[in-house]
Amino acid sequence: MSLNQQIVSRVPLNMEGQRLDQAVANLYPQYSRSQIQKWIKAGCVLVDDKILKPKERLIGGEELTLNTVHEPQTEFEPEDIPLNIVYEDDDIIIINKPAGLVVHPGAGNWSGTLVNGLLHHDRSLEMLPRAGIVHRLDKDTTGLMVVAKTLDAHSKLVEQLQERDVSREYLALVAAPVVAGTTIEGNIGRHHIDRKRQAVHDGGKEAITHYRVEERFPHHTLLRVSLETGRTHQIRVHLSWKHMPIVGDQTYGGRPRVPAGVREELRTAIQTFPRQALHATKLGLTHPATGEAMAWEAPVPEDMGALLALFREAAPRES
Repeated sequence: MSLNQQIVSRVPLNMEGQRLDQAVANLYPQYSRSQIQKWIKAGCVLVDDKILKPKERLIGGEELTLNTVHEPQTEFEPEDIPLNIVYEDDDIIIINKPAGLVVHPGAGNWSGTLVNGLLHHDRSLEMLPRAGIVHRLDKDTTGLMVVAKTLDAHSKLVEQLQERDVSREYLALVAAPVVAGTTIEGNIGRHHIDRKRQAVHDGGKEAITHYRVEERFPHHTLLRVSLETGRTHQIRVHLSWKHMPIVGDQTYGGRPRVPAGVREELRTAIQTFPRQALHATKLGLTHPATGEAMAWEAPVPEDMGALLALFREAAPRES
């Protein structure tokens, strides 16, 4: 059994000169590049009603028709993984993801992921790309995610993300005293040397992060961060770039920063916090079936809450 769907869009003028396979991958990030290559070679992608080769260049403005064919995902096994489901109906699932849970199977993590858990929760999700997942959170970032349950919902949610109509707010504890909020703009792409990391450089994709001060401590700040774009590791990269690394971020934060005079209990907590102190606390979107504006909020998880409690307890003594 397979599911078919036709998606028609217009190639943006700023994609002039891009190869067909690159343009389709940029327009439809919900699909893997290997899947897109298969569809192009099978004639499922039409440019002004013509079949082109993957390497052919576009001029921008063409009508792009993508005839998707979805086969059941049989490479990933359903697993009984506990899911903290905040909301569910016939079209979407809202999940509060815990720390340590990888979202999608990949090298070194072929089982025990959110995808495996979703397939156990609802086997029909095997018909959707990435089991209905439309955006990711890093393994050790906690908080709210939306999962689509139908192809139509999936397509509309991806479109909302591309149009920047999905609101996402995070709480981030950074190792720096921040005076006021502002906007960070800096293109993000793969690091030139360490390919597992991201970095700010001119060759990257546009990335915009807004933040404001939520709570101040003598040497640290709790920030409320909102995303205008959704690049890999965006918040972690941008904050580190602006010399505000997230507490516990071993990839972008370097060695833990512990100011002199900090109480021993707090010092130990900062040095041993096992992950980046980053939590997706708010999620807002338009329901893909009803058109209703919906929003959810998840409080910080226990580990981050305990860390913040130590900061609040110690703050008067450090002032």
